[in-house]
Amino acid sequence: ICITGSTSASLHQILPWLYYHKVIGVSHFILFVEGEAAKPAVTSVLESIRGVKIIYRTKELKEQQDRSRIWNETWLSGFFYKPCNYELFVKQSLNMEMAIVMAREAGMDWIIHLDTDELIHPAGAREYSLRRLLLDVPDNVDMVIFPNYESSVERDDIKDPFTEVSMFKKNYDHLPKDTYFGLYKEATRGNPNYFLTYGNGKSAARVQEHMRPNGAHRWHNYMKSPKYDVRYLHLWSFSFLLVFSSQVQVNSGEMFLLNYLAICYLFSCSEIKLEEAAILHYTYTKFSDLTSRRDRCGCKPTKEDVKRCFILEFDRLAFIIASTATEQEMRNWYREHVVWTDKDTNLKLLRKGVLTRIYAPMAIIRGLKESGIFIDAVTSAKAHPKANIGLENNESIHTNVTAAQSTTLKEGGNDNSQATARKILEMIDVQEEAVPPMSPPGFLELMESALS
Repeated sequence: ICITGSTSASLHQILPWLYYHKVIGVSHFILFVEGEAAKPAVTSVLESIRGVKIIYRTKELKEQQDRSRIWNETWLSGFFYKPCNYELFVKQSLNMEMAIVMAREAGMDWIIHLDTDELIHPAGAREYSLRRLLLDVPDNVDMVIFPNYESSVERDDIKDPFTEVSMFKKNYDHLPKDTYFGLYKEATRGNPNYFLTYGNGKSAARVQEHMRPNGAHRWHNYMKSPKYDVRYLHLWSFSFLLVFSSQVQVNSGEMFLLNYLAICYLFSCSEIKLEEAAILHYTYTKFSDLTSRRDRCGCKPTKEDVKRCFILEFDRLAFIIASTATEQEMRNWYREHVVWTDKDTNLKLLRKGVLTRIYAPMAIIRGLKESGIFIDAVTSAKAHPKANIGLENNESIHTNVTAAQSTTLKEGGNDNSQATARKILEMIDVQEEAVPPMSPPGFLELMESALS
C-alpha cells in the first residue's frame, strides 16, 4: 500500500501521521514537499525513515509537470490558472500523476492520496488494519471509496489534534437518510453545510496500467469507464444470449451496438463504497488554522473575490473573517461556528449516531509517542546525516516518469483490438470534470431528488 500526498506541514504533524499509517499497514510514502515540510530539518528526518520518498518542488519538477499530458486534456481544465485552492487542486493532481508511476515501479498494489490532516480509520476489517481491509476487497474491484468523517472539536485550545480529538461527525453515506435530514439543522449549526469542508471522501485504487488521478479525491483509468451502469450489462448479456443461441438475426448496426456494450462491460472500472471504514478529516481543529489558511492565499477578503480562490463556502467565510476581524472577534466566531460547546446538543447527536467517538487513532498515536519512536527518528537523523535528494536524483525520477507517461500514450498503438477499444471508450468517457472537494447533500439536493 502506498500513500501519496502534497504537504507543507511541520514535522510535528507529519511524523504521527506517517507512523500511524505504518502501524495499520502502509509500506510506502511518496511525499511532495514544500514550505515548512521542505526544510532540511524536516526532510532529513523523513528521508531516514524506511519506505519514505521525498520529492521537492524544484524548478525541474515544475518544468516536468508543465509537459504533462493533463494540460492537453479537458477533465481538469476548469481548475487551471486560478489561485489558492484551485491551484492546489491542480498541483495535487499533477503530483498524483507522478506518484502513480513511482508506485508501479515500487511494486505497490494500492495507492491512496491523503493529506497530512487525514487519518484512515479501517473499521469493519477483521483486525484494525488497512492491509487486512484491502486484502478482503474482491479482485474485480479497482477503486475503494472511504467516506470521510469530520472532526468536531470541543475546545478552542487544541494543540495536537491527533491525540486530543475523539469526536467526529459521520458522513451522509454512513447515516440513515431520515436521521441525516431530520437532524440536519442541529448538526449544521448555522454553517453553510453539514460539513465545514468536503464530504465526498477519498479513495484507494489498484495500481495498474493507464491510471490517472481524477482530482485529489478519486482515480481514473484511461482504458476503463468508471462504474458503468449495470443496466447496460444486463442488456448486453440478454442480447449476447439471443444472438449466440441463433434465435434472432442481427444487422451490422445491431452487431455494432452489441460489440459496443460488450467492450463497455469488459473495460469498466468497478468501485465500491465502504460501509464502516472512513477517512478522519481533522479540519479547522486549531484556532491558528484560521490565520494559516489566510496567510497562504493572496485573495481580497470580499464575497466576490473569494469565489475565485476557494471551492467550498465555509473556507470563503473563514478567509474573510480571518482577514477582517480582530483576534477576539475571530476567536468568538471560531467558537460559534467550529467548537462544539453545547454538551446537551453533543449528547443528543451522539445518541442519534450523527456524532461518534473514535479512540483507536488517538490511542495508537499516544502509544507511539510514549514509545519514543518520534524522538528516535529525529535523533537518528541527526546522528546519521544523509544528504537530501539532489537534482540528479530528481532528474532521474522525472525521466522515468516522462518515459512511463510517453509509454502510456503509445500503448496499444500496434494492437487493433486495443485501438478499437480506446475509440469506443472515448465515446463513453467524454472526459467529465475531475471530482472536486464537494459538500455533503443539503435540503436543495433532497428536494431535487424527490422531484426527479
